[in-house]
Amino acid sequence: MVGLRGVGKTVLLDQVGEDAEANSFQVLRIEASEQRSLPSMIAPQMRSALLRLSRREAAQALAQRGLRVLTGFVKALKVKYQDIEVGLDYDPEPGLADNGDLGIDLQDLFEVVGDAAKAGNSCVALFIDELQYVEKEQLAALITALHWAAQRRLPVTMVGAGLPQLRGAMGNAKSYAERLFDFPEMGPLSRSDAKIAISKPAQDEGVEIEAGVLDAVVDRTQGYPYFLQVWGKHLWDLAEGSSITVADFAPASALAIADLDQSFFLVRFDRLTPLEKKYLRAMAGLGAGPHRSGDVAQEMERKVASLAPTRSQLINKGMIWSPSHGDTAFTVPMFNEFMLRIMPDLDN
Repeated sequence: MVGLRGVGKTVLLDQVGEDAEANSFQVLRIEASEQRSLPSMIAPQMRSALLRLSRREAAQALAQRGLRVLTGFVKALKVKYQDIEVGLDYDPEPGLADNGDLGIDLQDLFEVVGDAAKAGNSCVALFIDELQYVEKEQLAALITALHWAAQRRLPVTMVGAGLPQLRGAMGNAKSYAERLFDFPEMGPLSRSDAKIAISKPAQDEGVEIEAGVLDAVVDRTQGYPYFLQVWGKHLWDLAEGSSITVADFAPASALAIADLDQSFFLVRFDRLTPLEKKYLRAMAGLGAGPHRSGDVAQEMERKVASLAPTRSQLINKGMIWSPSHGDTAFTVPMFNEFMLRIMPDLDN
């Protein structure tokens, strides 16, 4: 996973609690998806932020202006992005954010919202998860609007998170994105941290875990945080007495894998087309990866060029990513094993 911190006022994740939101920050919490447009996700959150700002005497007039501009923004873009649904009882502000061009309108919207936040001694912080799902044109508009706000020294910023391809997607959307954002990588936990994640909750409840179990869990999960949770749950449920032993690991692993197969992995698998499934099965047959695109094509007895659209679709869906040019890897550990279980044969 890749995280990013936006331009403008520095925002730290641990600062944004209920008190911070009430007193210092206007937090817009958004989870992007393939089915929704960026305007449809931003508009309701922006309305809430402006309403909160309008309660501050110093920001009241500018926040109300922002609500009028947001009304024009929604009306102008509703035809193009038909998924926008937000009720606004304000007359539009003529000539601002009402062109129907997201690249221009979002700049106008961020400017008036930033002015209101500045007047209210506040900051508007967009927290966007699954940012890789935002389409290129909309992502470019978002980057441009944040850049404009930074140039005007307005307190509008963004903290985002997404799969590893996000860095490349940001750069493709706007070449100057790398200068606007930091891109810290958030990968698997270190071996020592992964052990603590399993052992400390148990110890807090008076249960000890044998060292061999911790090593086995870390090896099996590769330090992937969610998998650590799943293994920890099943180890806890199976263990008897005040200790978790090596004897508990095998049956807990069988339950953990079955759990992941029926939920975590299957949800992803069911989103795929038959050709996409076959592509991932070919990858899995080559091992955990990464793999060269040419090797995957050879496994499928196809030409690389003919499979390029399929590979691109899988990247867009967050199933795979390209750690380097021409290489392809699964975005989560153990998915190759799942593909071999659910599709024993490549041709089926």
